[in-house]
Amino acid sequence: MPRLSYLKALNRCLGDEMARDENVVVMGEDIGVGVAGVTTGMLDRYGARRVIDMPLSEQAFTSFATGAAMAGLRPVIEFQIPSLLFLTFEQIANQAHKFALMTGGQTSVPVTYLVPGSGSRTGWAGQHSDHPYGLFAHVGVKTLVPATPSDAYGLFASAIRDDDPVVIFAPAGALGVRADVDYADLQPVPIGVGTVHRPGTDVTVVAIGHLVQTALAVAEELASEVSIEVFDPRSVYPFDWEGLAASVARTGRLVVVDDSNRSCGIGAEILATAAEEMRLAAPPKRVTRPDGAVLPFALELDQAVQPSKDQLVTAIRAVMKS
Repeated sequence: MPRLSYLKALNRCLGDEMARDENVVVMGEDIGVGVAGVTTGMLDRYGARRVIDMPLSEQAFTSFATGAAMAGLRPVIEFQIPSLLFLTFEQIANQAHKFALMTGGQTSVPVTYLVPGSGSRTGWAGQHSDHPYGLFAHVGVKTLVPATPSDAYGLFASAIRDDDPVVIFAPAGALGVRADVDYADLQPVPIGVGTVHRPGTDVTVVAIGHLVQTALAVAEELASEVSIEVFDPRSVYPFDWEGLAASVARTGRLVVVDDSNRSCGIGAEILATAAEEMRLAAPPKRVTRPDGAVLPFALELDQAVQPSKDQLVTAIRAVMKS
């Protein structure tokens, strides 16, 4: 069975979707040469009318994509760094996201916004290392954070086919993940449906994106001490509350590990909803970046700000003692 990397899964999905639907076009900076790896080979296969290198003006071509989508195309925008989403937030959240709502569904805006390498990258410092998926979830934009190669393929495909704007964060920490995959099994993954990567009976760990791998490693390390269920929501909006409730009903305890800032993060929303609507045997815990965190350039400081394996172990042991 072939091994597929997360990054290659994104590349394969984009090629398959462009072959399936001639209205799918991709635009961004340096995509003709495939600088991020997602668009490698696409210019040769589909030409410059469908693989469009854009000038250094993210606000302009994000707005351009909205109009192109309303005219019948299905644009995919590749952003080189996550902080560009702050620059284009108005175009996505206030324009593309609202057209369908404000026209009573008469207009759709099927644009996919992809960030291949969100979160920390060694030495990229504060303005290139953000992970603002909670920001888009807060305003109701469909927001996906795949953790595995199969989910990277499947959620990307679903995003491209969706009639609403969709933002996909492909974490830098997940891009090198590889898995044995039967290419025939690569299919669209429904948006808003989570998955259990490892069943357990004592505590549910909700892990976002690349932190699924951290949670699985901790679950294996603590296997003789505690039975950990690892739940991956896959999309942070819409969130699979039913899937989480089913997991918490099995375990009675909850820990969330979330690579975004603590205040108003998706981790806080998960804990609040669980406290309101689910039966917990102990107060839940969350492991996040600190309040207002900005990742520094220095490697040691960068790693100190990120959610860590040791912090997750501490949180799990704390809820088990409660």
